Amino acid sequence: MSKKEIINVQGTEIILLSHQKEDYISLTDMAKHKNAEIPATVISHWMSTNFSINYMGLWERMNNPAFNLTGFREVRMLSTESGFALSPKQWIAMTNATGIVSKAGRYGGGTFAHRNIAFEFASWLSPEFKYYLISEFERLKIGEQQHLSLEWNLQRTLSKINYHIHTDAIKERIIPNIVTKEQIVYTYASEADLLNVALFGKTAAQWRTDNPNSKGNIRDYATLEQLVVLSNMESINALLIRQGLPQGERLVQLNNVAITQMKSLTDNQNLVKRLNV
Repeated sequence: MSKKEIINVQGTEIILLSHQKEDYISLTDMAKHKNAEIPATVISHWMSTNFSINYMGLWERMNNPAFNLTGFREVRMLSTESGFALSPKQWIAMTNATGIVSKAGRYGGGTFAHRNIAFEFASWLSPEFKYYLISEFERLKIGEQQHLSLEWNLQRTLSKINYHIHTDAIKERIIPNIVTKEQIVYTYASEADLLNVALFGKTAAQWRTDNPNSKGNIRDYATLEQLVVLSNMESINALLIRQGLPQGERLVQLNNVAITQMKSLTDNQNLVKRLNV
């Protein structure tokens, strides 16, 4: 689990975590809205109802290929017995469930559920609580999307600035004084593909062949880390062009730059997080 967020719902702080690229919400924190002293008992009461068992089973069948149907049937059979109580750990152990997870730790630990399951738990707690929970959840997600959009636009702007530095170097050092428009276009495309090959391992044309149903171009699908490295490579290539290095030598150097910088960014998670701020 990673990427911890906290929202406040009617005075109750609730932890959200990203788990396997999905949003999971703390049932333990939500249960404290009803009973701050014994939240685990509140969760167990909800999980023990026929509706909850059937809903959790449906979610698992739709989203978890490894869901243990035999164990699920056993849980349903046991639920008919007097005094039946189901805990998160029992549910996970018997059915190999992934929609409910338990996280150890005094701070930030407890029972978490996929957002769809958590919203059903919120309905059981209180319709009003569910309304405010979803409102706060959506507000958080809208904020994240706006941040990502701003971040993406910033990196695209930086790439455009370095692109002009790059093309100016090509114009000054590579393109002769009198050429056709076709020759100019080819030269620029050739240098752009030099960077594509150094970073992505293929030309723009090769990417289009491999991705016939994708819109845009290879750079439109670049990650934030790749955009950062691409921006740096354009500046470095402009310098290498002005130094008079032939394209073949520049490709080798740029590929080494791409490998080194991508490795540094992917290995250094703290640096990546700062890029996302």
